[in-house]
Amino acid sequence: MFRHEKMLFHPIAVEKPNPQYAALLQEQLGGANGELKSALQYMSQSFRIKDPEIKDLFLDVAAEELGHLEMVAQTISLLNGHDVDAAKVPAGEIQTHVLLGLNPGLINASGYSWTADYVTVTGDLCADLLSNIASEQRAKVVYEYLYRQISDKKVRETIDFLLNREEAHNAMFRDAFNRVQKTGSNRDFGTTKAAKMYFSLSEPSPEPGCHPDVEPPAFR
Repeated sequence: MFRHEKMLFHPIAVEKPNPQYAALLQEQLGGANGELKSALQYMSQSFRIKDPEIKDLFLDVAAEELGHLEMVAQTISLLNGHDVDAAKVPAGEIQTHVLLGLNPGLINASGYSWTADYVTVTGDLCADLLSNIASEQRAKVVYEYLYRQISDKKVRETIDFLLNREEAHNAMFRDAFNRVQKTGSNRDFGTTKAAKMYFSLSEPSPEPGCHPDVEPPAFR
């Protein structure tokens, strides 16, 4: 069950309209590393999780990502201003001006529609957690790129908040992975010595051959 709370996680404001930057920010609304992708990925992955704490983690983060989606959309709306004028967007997507009436759309910065192909679900908790860790890291990188391309202090405050929440989610998923890393696909396979061998195939190599003491992945 979901309930809409009118209070946002962080106040939304802009110093002035900036339609060009609004087009860039669309990436985090309807792009491959955006908020909608994250929300639906974590929610979809949660359906078969048996550990109640980890299931709650997935659903809690998914719900927060929907809140982030609202924050990004409202920021885009403010940046678009109040006049439909595609000429103000010299590069990037113009669908907002010719199809959507300045309404934020489920499209990326190039105008391509959001697709469920962005969502990764395997049914294996270890694999899904590693996918989510990578997703949060990619989202953080995109926000860092966006932060560097705007001087608007209000928009920067919003992006800074969202960027730090991505880091928080990343840490939560890393902790969860450490709890379950010897289950699922990490337990069912990787049980022979071949799973613990590293072959040094680069030339020149200081230590040619294989190394039998490779440790499984862990986040500390």
